[in-house]
Amino acid sequence: MAVPARFAPLLTAALLAGCAAPMAGRSAFAPVEVGVIAFNDFHGSIEPPRQSVIAPDGSGGQVQVPAGGAAWFASALDSIRAKYPNHLTVSAGDMISASQLASSLYLDEPTIGVMNRIGVDFNAVGNHEFDRGRDELLRMQNGGCAKFTAKEPCQLEKFPGASFRYLAASTLTGNGGTLFPATGLKTFGTGKRRVSVGVIGLALKGTPELVNPAGIKGLTFADEADTINAAVPVLKAQGADAVVVLIHQGGKTQGAPDPNGCNELVGEITPILSRLDPRVDLVVSGHTHWDYVCDWGKVDPGHPVLLTSAGVYGKEITDIRLEIDPATHRVVSKSARNVIVQSVPYTSAKGPLGNTDRYPQFAPRPDIAAYVQRYVDASTAFTARPMGKLSGPATKGEGAQSGMGGTLGNVIADAQRDATAAAGAQIAFMNPFGIRAPLVPAADGTVTFGDIYQTQPFGNQVVTETLTGAEIKAALEQGFDDKGPEQALSPSAGFAYRVDRAQPVGARIAGLTFNGKPLDMAQRYRVTINGFLALGGDGFTVFADKPEAVTGPTDLEALQTWLRAAPMRTVPAEARVTFSGAGG
Repeated sequence: MAVPARFAPLLTAALLAGCAAPMAGRSAFAPVEVGVIAFNDFHGSIEPPRQSVIAPDGSGGQVQVPAGGAAWFASALDSIRAKYPNHLTVSAGDMISASQLASSLYLDEPTIGVMNRIGVDFNAVGNHEFDRGRDELLRMQNGGCAKFTAKEPCQLEKFPGASFRYLAASTLTGNGGTLFPATGLKTFGTGKRRVSVGVIGLALKGTPELVNPAGIKGLTFADEADTINAAVPVLKAQGADAVVVLIHQGGKTQGAPDPNGCNELVGEITPILSRLDPRVDLVVSGHTHWDYVCDWGKVDPGHPVLLTSAGVYGKEITDIRLEIDPATHRVVSKSARNVIVQSVPYTSAKGPLGNTDRYPQFAPRPDIAAYVQRYVDASTAFTARPMGKLSGPATKGEGAQSGMGGTLGNVIADAQRDATAAAGAQIAFMNPFGIRAPLVPAADGTVTFGDIYQTQPFGNQVVTETLTGAEIKAALEQGFDDKGPEQALSPSAGFAYRVDRAQPVGARIAGLTFNGKPLDMAQRYRVTINGFLALGGDGFTVFADKPEAVTGPTDLEALQTWLRAAPMRTVPAEARVTFSGAGG
């Protein structure tokens, strides 16, 4: 269907001009190609994150591709950008925070420095942009060395702020305006070949459920689809020929991993797409840390947008090609593919993982490598400190199993319960989405501060509160309430439960036991969770505003203490959460 529309202006021009100058008409009105280089959820991953992308191996199987690291990311981005004389580079949020130590220690100033050097144009605010509060986020844009956190700003260099523009169309201040501009516009070419790309950037509506309330005091987050639809006519009036949305919300595909697939996409992004103004051409999404490329018009012909997401931690970049008709002022062709940023081998929880010739390997860009190394060297004193010894790798679920805490969830829950024994803690729970990387000790079992920081980079304090057995069950049910991605909270030793997906919402948690006996629904228990969950984060609202709450150490302090309490800690490998019924 796109081919006749694409060439209709050429035919019209030729008929109007007669046979005198057909080439002139074709030159004036041929589509203009624009490259959009997109990514999301970078999370301050300036070093290779020791993670991989699972992708087709070309022979019907799968291959793990080691990927990520800012210097390799820059080279991959440059290789894509080189294909397009007209291009813009965009991010769909969570560029900072929940970051690697070499970035986090310095308030993510080095991550912004990297993005300035590689030439980002626009970044939508995500929920993690608010982790250090509104004032610190404004400093990320505007620069300066004002102190809004416990950490010192500008430790290694004066911070200039982001040279790119933050966009926050749905983040409203008390006076009804937006915290950052709602939209941006980039224009290419001149005369009859001039085209403009309009960009709308916004966070997810559920941001207040995901951040500390103090960090967003005075801000509200409007409905995503309503916000986008209100901005489209504004951009069109400004001359936008194409409309691109950067939204920090997303989905997940089903079945075998495929960075360029769209198999049965589900998630919070889908109802937003179904309500969008049909003049939206491209939606760059994020938040779920998933990778996909979806021609949504095949799913919903009334909303023929191209939907993309590039996973997480800079392991992928999306190469998007738009063809814009300068005569009719519309996009006549669009395509995308996710490029894996293959970088360096690493040792995973399952052993060494090498490079593959199935996908291109990138060399580190020297200037970015040198810039990052400066911050890595400065942080070494913190990262290299030994914390204790572990008997082997502790891992969590990946891919379709990302909502499972695995043996690492067991480790963290045990550590947090033990750290809060003085507050009466009997049980602890850990949310799998709060676990960022496996814990892989050195050959002699040594675990460093850098290792545990990669696992839990949030700096949450742990909280011990009182819940009845019925409330504990209700909280666990919220992990399977069909309102978002599934999460099976990891319990501490002595607690177990079963998930039955065949049951209706609210009745999927069964077989709850504590110290070998059925959990008493009426009895009061002392339960430890991290501060994020204690605020109702990740949709676990049952934990919010509970009585007798006692704030304890940080999650990292709890894990350090647990590791140091024995010469060699054994990884608790028992299955504390089991599944039955459909999908079990």
